Amino acid sequence: MSTTPALPPVVDADTWQHELDALRKREKAATRELDAIAAQRRRLPMVEMPEYTLEGESGSVRLADIFEGRSQLIVYNHMWFPGEKWQCGGCTGFTSQFTRLEFLNNYDARFVIVTQGPIDEALAYKRRVGNKMTWYSTANSPFGADVGAPPGAGFAVNVFLRDGDTVYRTWHTDGRGTEQLSHTFALIDLLPYGRQEEWQDSPAGWPQSPTYSRWSTAQEIAAAYGEAE
Repeated sequence: MSTTPALPPVVDADTWQHELDALRKREKAATRELDAIAAQRRRLPMVEMPEYTLEGESGSVRLADIFEGRSQLIVYNHMWFPGEKWQCGGCTGFTSQFTRLEFLNNYDARFVIVTQGPIDEALAYKRRVGNKMTWYSTANSPFGADVGAPPGAGFAVNVFLRDGDTVYRTWHTDGRGTEQLSHTFALIDLLPYGRQEEWQDSPAGWPQSPTYSRWSTAQEIAAAYGEAE
């Protein structure tokens, strides 16, 4: 029995271009809708945050000081499992993408990781997996729980705006809402076979696997980017 996956139909160039043009109309409509969503996001109200103290590589730091003088801050709340050597593979893989963030300086913004793990353990994990972002710990602060990432729970993205020493929360998402920040799925979704996950709508015969089964594990990321142990 052949194990070769099914293939898209083969057509002439004119037919292919016609089908691509039809798809392009939907792609452009989706782009315009994303523009409209971003415009609505820019018009969201915001909520003032209490003063929080987190832990960084150099010790205690106020939330307002995590901005490092900038007015805007993106926070990725990284899942954390106490006592585990390897943390969430999804979070580890997602944040491993961000190796060059200096472009945010031009937008008066910064992007950091905050986790529930104790700062010493968090920094050790950062080195183990080769992460390049700046990490902070909310282990001794209610900050994580207050922004949708309590101990033992999931991950989140939160965005903040600073006016002097006052910090405001402007946006939040979790689950698949974080995909818009990722280039990995954007690239994978361009492939003929896509993500190859069982939940996706694919033609008959397309290769499909259990959800998450093709994702890189934390160990694989550490082997590729982290410090040798």
